[in-house]
Amino acid sequence: MYQTDLVQIFRLPPAGTLSPLLLALFMAVGDWRTRRIPNYLTFGGALAGLVFQTATLGWSGFAQATLGWFLGLALLLLPFIYGGMGAGDVKALAALGAWVGPKGIFSVFCYMGLAGGILSLGILIWHNVLGKYLRQGWFLFQSLVLCRSQKIIFETLTSNSELTAGLPYGVAIALGMAAYVKVGHLF
Repeated sequence: MYQTDLVQIFRLPPAGTLSPLLLALFMAVGDWRTRRIPNYLTFGGALAGLVFQTATLGWSGFAQATLGWFLGLALLLLPFIYGGMGAGDVKALAALGAWVGPKGIFSVFCYMGLAGGILSLGILIWHNVLGKYLRQGWFLFQSLVLCRSQKIIFETLTSNSELTAGLPYGVAIALGMAAYVKVGHLF
């Protein structure tokens, strides 16, 4: 029984997920060190995923890789537009989408969101600013319920903002990819 449990823990992921997992880990290390994810990893990774899917599954693999790439791009496009995400993070999720397809990248996105939330909470606790952000969140909630002016909300939230260390989101993406490899599809 014990030996079987160890085999399950240390089993290699399926061949189609080992490469994107390694790609996600390389992107995470780069993002952790430099706060950037290089284009050669994102564009090269996307191209490699497209070639792999096409070579293994033919035209349906090409279609799945293309749809996965577009969905990965679309899922983080709004956070990028509003300044909550870097362009490298968007391209990284799109590259992984080319490897795992639309169903897989949606699962990675959900796992990534959970990992990012936990990491963000840890950073806020580490920098001792969790209480401040909870108070700001409560103020924002009250303001929305009471229909306060957007100008008052913006001035209040930006007047006492302080610089905190950002989260290299490539780490959350890699954790999401690792959870996908271990757990599989959500739906």
